[in-house]
Amino acid sequence: MPVWLGNASLSRAVVFSALFFVEAFARTVLLAVIPLQALRLLGGAQEVSIVYFVAGLIGVMGSLMIPWVVRRVRRRTVLSFGILSMIAAAFLFALQTPPALIAGLAFQAFATTSLAITLNLYVMDHIARREMNRFEPLRMFLSASAWAVGPWLGVWLSVHASLHAAFIVSAAASLVMLAFFWYLRITDNPAVASKRPLRSPNPLRYLPRFFAQPRLSLSWFLAFGRSGWWQLFFVYAPIYAVTNGFDEVTGGAIVSIGSTSLYLVPLWGWFGRRFGLRLLLILGYASAGILTMAIAATSGLPWVGAALIVGAALGASLVDGAGNVPFLRAVRPFERAEMTTVFMTYRNASQFGPPGVYSFLLQTFELPAVFLAGGFMTLSMAALSGYIHRRM
Repeated sequence: MPVWLGNASLSRAVVFSALFFVEAFARTVLLAVIPLQALRLLGGAQEVSIVYFVAGLIGVMGSLMIPWVVRRVRRRTVLSFGILSMIAAAFLFALQTPPALIAGLAFQAFATTSLAITLNLYVMDHIARREMNRFEPLRMFLSASAWAVGPWLGVWLSVHASLHAAFIVSAAASLVMLAFFWYLRITDNPAVASKRPLRSPNPLRYLPRFFAQPRLSLSWFLAFGRSGWWQLFFVYAPIYAVTNGFDEVTGGAIVSIGSTSLYLVPLWGWFGRRFGLRLLLILGYASAGILTMAIAATSGLPWVGAALIVGAALGASLVDGAGNVPFLRAVRPFERAEMTTVFMTYRNASQFGPPGVYSFLLQTFELPAVFLAGGFMTLSMAALSGYIHRRM
């Protein structure tokens, strides 16, 4: 049986938040390192966008096969394989070649999705739906330290310690997560596991079922917009810094400073419970979108642009105050595995969709066009948030 007390909801929340924290640190320590590495290897922002597009496309195809794997092996095996994929990605990044970079990004995308799917399934099995509004801000708050420190630390290690230091730290954190997970002995919820799942694990069978449900469709597009903005932030903020005269460590610091806004997620979670998720999401998407678009008008004023990037991250943190609550409140209990798998494709879609658009724009325009397009996309999410039910 699990290590923690079976009836202690608080201990469950802390345990799962700890797992999310370690997973976040393993990723964030490479968050600013990889775009800067790609810029050095490939030479330009357009080439970086193409690489992220290709890797994200490979990742989303792999992630859609996760439910097929889950039905044939234990969920804990899928989670373990995701952690091992994270370690493989760190090894590939350390090779410092363009083919290895693409392969590493694909492994990382698959690892991120498989871990997100399995961890969220465990969360839905062991944490009551009425506690979700409290668990999501707690998870985000405990993960904020990783997001705040990881990007800067990774670049600092690469510059001042060793070119491979950040990759070693990421792999070591992944091993810690693997050991901690197996120590906890987390099990599936028998009440849910015993029910008959959807007939086929084929993604083509349950994609239409997912998007036929308006609340699930809305939750996917809103999550796509949120993830798309953070993808823009993590990839193009370091590139913006370096191409505007800052050093690489400063680029990592900009990402870390912007990520400290995640410490405010519990406050935004309270705001959402008090005034409604709809208002919270409208304010968050609108502020992030407007400030991001303003970055395009700061040519020759890099410090102003950096400040706007950090301010937009603060706006995006409002959206994180809602987390995945719109999906968690909409999904039916006995469709969790299939519907969670479809929902989590928003991560991979945001990793190849927007970069594909940016690579097209960068054929004609300079880097500010990326922020203009990304800001417009984010602002459109504010309008979409108006369709959230008032009582949520």
